[in-house]
Parts: sequence; structure tokens; C-alpha cells
Amino acid sequence: MPKETGRKAVATNRKARHDYHILDTWEAGLVLMGTEVKSLRDGHISLTDGFCTFSNGELWLEGVNIPEYTQGSWTNHSARRRRKLLLHREELVKIEHKVNEQGLTVVPLQVYFNEGRAKVEIALARGKREYDKRQALREKQDNREALRAMRARNRR
Repeated sequence: MPKETGRKAVATNRKARHDYHILDTWEAGLVLMGTEVKSLRDGHISLTDGFCTFSNGELWLEGVNIPEYTQGSWTNHSARRRRKLLLHREELVKIEHKVNEQGLTVVPLQVYFNEGRAKVEIALARGKREYDKRQALREKQDNREALRAMRARNRR
């Protein structure tokens, strides 16, 4: 079987960019069971409620739903279990320090396969206020309308 090359996105957490100001991002490995990998390869995952917590100096991914593999047997995994994230010690210390000092949170942005290995892009984030969300939506809508107007003007 040929080795996979490149980056293949499985799922993106679009809600995270709406609810948080993204300050910094990292790529982390995931500790998964075999049936979880098969379910991921089928594209079954939900990141919307996902978040990361520290426990005993390790970073854990929680609230992420990877449904059971349909072809699995008694070896199937539980859908919402905690999954360990693999990062270098220096990165873990840096992230934990920022989370504890500044009241930030760590959220998953994207799950993908890189060279055949499951990876998750995590971000250090600060929650947006309601008026920040409305302002971002308004700016996005204004940009879209401006592009439409320029496109219509160029057609004439």
C-alpha cells in the first residue's frame, strides 16, 4: 500500500473562529485507538464542543465526538472519551503558563491527516464578547457587498 502524502483535512471548527479571538496556533498529535482512526478516515468527527484541559502536565482534548466505527466490534471506542494530545514539553509549559496567567483557553481548530498521521491544530484563544461577534459579522457582510458592487461595475 503506498504511503499517504500531503495534508488531508477531516474536519474544521468554524464556530471557534466566530466565538474566539485566535492568538496562537500549534500542531499536535493525537493518541487514538484503531477504530477512531478508521472513523476519522471516513470523515466522522464533530469539533464544535471541543476544548482542551491540562491534567498532570499533559494536554487532553475533551468534548470532541468521534462516532463509533460502524464496522467495529467489541473493540469499538466510546464516542466522547478524553484524548491525549502530543506536544513538546516546552510547548506544553508555555501554553499552560499562558492559560493560567491570562485566563485564555485552548480550542481545536482543525483535524487532519499529515503524511498519514492524525493531527489536530489547536489554538490559544480569548473569548469574544457578543458585540465583537456582531461587529465581525457586519465587517464580513460589508466586504461581501463591496465585492459584489465592484463585480457588477466591472461587468458593464
